[in-house]
Amino acid sequence: MSLEKIISKSMEKAQSAQAVMLSTETSTVDFQFDRLKAAESSQRTQIDLKVIVDGKVGTSSTTDPSDVEGVVSRALEAAQFGSPANFDFPEPQSLEPVQIFDPALLTLEKPEMISMGQQMMDMVKSYNPEILSGALVQKIIYKVDYANSKGAKYSAKHTAFNLGAGGELVRGTDILFVNKGLGQKQRKVDTEEIAAQAIEYFRMAETIAPIASGEYPVIFTPSGLVALLLSLGLALDGKNVFLGASPLHGKIGQQIADPRLTMVDDPTIAFGPATSAFDNEGTARRVMPLIEKGVLRNFIYDLDTAGRAGVQPTGHGTARQLTNLVINPGETSFDDMIKGIEKGLLVHEFLGLGQGNPINGEFSLNLFLGYKIEKGKLAGRVKNVMLSGNAFEALKYIEAISQEREWVSGPFEYFNGLIPYIQVSKLSVTAK
Repeated sequence: MSLEKIISKSMEKAQSAQAVMLSTETSTVDFQFDRLKAAESSQRTQIDLKVIVDGKVGTSSTTDPSDVEGVVSRALEAAQFGSPANFDFPEPQSLEPVQIFDPALLTLEKPEMISMGQQMMDMVKSYNPEILSGALVQKIIYKVDYANSKGAKYSAKHTAFNLGAGGELVRGTDILFVNKGLGQKQRKVDTEEIAAQAIEYFRMAETIAPIASGEYPVIFTPSGLVALLLSLGLALDGKNVFLGASPLHGKIGQQIADPRLTMVDDPTIAFGPATSAFDNEGTARRVMPLIEKGVLRNFIYDLDTAGRAGVQPTGHGTARQLTNLVINPGETSFDDMIKGIEKGLLVHEFLGLGQGNPINGEFSLNLFLGYKIEKGKLAGRVKNVMLSGNAFEALKYIEAISQEREWVSGPFEYFNGLIPYIQVSKLSVTAK
């Protein structure tokens, strides 16, 4: 289907229109409980249309590329009852060149994917045969086409490669789940390294270490930092800022975090998990500083929220999602961070996103995987522990940021980013 044909048909009654077509081919190999559960392939095409008619917005979608009349008529009808249009679609823009397609993934077939998954699973089993191991290998080839009535027209072909390894270890009433995953846009991913990291998580959890309730220094692993980044992401959302719900409203240019914290949203990283040149509204993406030496620099806006707030859209799409979040490394090694703590907690993963008021920074989260630090060493895994505090206060009292950084991305993560370990001075720990 030609997007121009959809735009032309829409403009018979609409004043503006945009159409986005996403064509996806997915191959997935999934191992669970020591065996191959599925080796599947699928194809899907989805077209999303948005129109502005008499100052109101209408949207519709279809998975049938031949359904031009239907997708247009549904969008025009929806506009009769739509929300006010506080924006117009963007003019053609220059796009940053980005590396998002790896031809090496085109030749990756299921037999080799199965072999990769089996290799990761075998490594985990070789560490401990009692582990019911699992693995995931997934490749995605997808194309994004964009067109609007202003003459903007973009097309981009992406690849994605997701890997994961881990398993379940049952000992009496103790059940331990471990997963380590990574998602990138290129085939150059080390399966042995992923399996080795999963094994390390199992090794660190061999001993269960009791911990008393109290306030302790806490080190967040790159994945564990979601406890703080969830609240920060909500506060940076331009919609929450415009509505006055964000605690960061009116604080651009002010110190909101420890001066050691610098955070950038970078959609241009070569083969990064969320790298792309434009968003689903046709806005060009650019590198954007969020926090610079603890000072708040920018919020993120889609077309609608930007129009309501009287600012420019930032290229984060209708969902206003960060792309590749990059936090600058610090000056302390992770080992030295551990050595410097007499009694504390290393936090890696949470059970869901817990309770509290995340937009105000308040969280109360059950640890899924965390480790007690005692006398400068990891003493073992903690159980039945809840961590609570305020994300914005924690970011003001950072004790150290590690020199090491890891990619957080893939099937088991809530966000994409190149993230260090971060130690905060103290948080409340409740042990049952």
